[in-house]
Amino acid sequence: MRKIFKLKGKVQNYDWGGTSYIPNLVSENIKENITYAEYWMGAHIKAPSEVITENENILLNKFIEENLTDSLGKDVSSKFGKLPFLFKVLDVNNMLSIQVHPSIEAAINGFNLEESKGIPLTAKNRNYKDKNHKPEIMVALSDFWLLHGFLERNKLIKNLEQTKELNFLKEIFLDKGFAGLYKLVMNYSQNEVNNILQPLVDRILPKYVNNELDKASPAYWAAKSIHGKTNKNIDKGIFSIYFFNILNVSKGEAVFQDAGVPHAYLEGKNIELMANSDNVLRAGLTSKHIDVEELIKNTKFEETIPEILKGNFNSQNGETVFKTKAIDFELSKISLDDSITYHKTSNSIEILIALEGSATIKDNSFSLDLDKGECILINANTDYKIETSTHVEIYKASVPEIN
Repeated sequence: MRKIFKLKGKVQNYDWGGTSYIPNLVSENIKENITYAEYWMGAHIKAPSEVITENENILLNKFIEENLTDSLGKDVSSKFGKLPFLFKVLDVNNMLSIQVHPSIEAAINGFNLEESKGIPLTAKNRNYKDKNHKPEIMVALSDFWLLHGFLERNKLIKNLEQTKELNFLKEIFLDKGFAGLYKLVMNYSQNEVNNILQPLVDRILPKYVNNELDKASPAYWAAKSIHGKTNKNIDKGIFSIYFFNILNVSKGEAVFQDAGVPHAYLEGKNIELMANSDNVLRAGLTSKHIDVEELIKNTKFEETIPEILKGNFNSQNGETVFKTKAIDFELSKISLDDSITYHKTSNSIEILIALEGSATIKDNSFSLDLDKGECILINANTDYKIETSTHVEIYKASVPEIN
């Protein structure tokens, strides 16, 4: 039985995406006035990839259902019963919404509650689309900026002290801590938000327009979030920009987002691997539904000292593995030239995408060429190798071995 296949992902055209990176990567025609935000490689029901076989193209979710043990392997099929991860390439041109992902327990409880209330899955006020958690890891494919967790206590106090329009929040923070501060601003009425933030906007926006703000400053991202907007109401997500860590990661560096950690992607290109879920609790910088009560219930109110992951490099096979606590997925980068051959026996399903160069992937009875922007699906228990005559950079999504 054949074990390796070409895979075709699905482009997602969200308004925060760029105009050329993703279509150029995956050889899709560029259309005017269309933004290309994400390229999905997975079996999520919203946009399943297609497995290219000799006779037909099969949706990946159907392919796995029909070949459950062969594709996932005995352990993963028994534990998860489906592909446990979703693999993506992102081009972040405009800021994404500030968000938190629930734990698996919270997701199960929240999903069941909304089901019992008869809230349609497609409803705008629906929080839980499935019963799964959504930890995720990203690796920067360019210079990348993001928000990640609450600042250390002293740094947050400094931000409030140095931002005159927010000085009054210092005493609230000293008295009630992270949770008290955040609950206060997230429960402000729109009029209160406008009255507090309008003087800040009036002060920082001219500096942004004149290119006087540094990207490491919260003022830069606060101003960018409202620049060019015609809506007179100010987004309360601006408060979060002053409360959270602003991270700048370089190409090849990674950040892991666990359940409860508030975060937002601000600018750049990355590759992302997450649990197979669409559960998002939003906190700002969005026109979508914000359920403050549910958000507060699922947020970790603690200082976050960011950890930038460099990965564990194996010079023998050219692979850098980005280890996390997640049991649903594992992300790695494979960089080869003509002097190195990558060899592996897959324990479960694997998805590979080439971002640079080209290679050949071979198992004991079959081989496929992999060029830039192309994806390969490898079934469980496949002994395979990757070779290149020049250079190739591949990102691989897999499942850690289950102990």
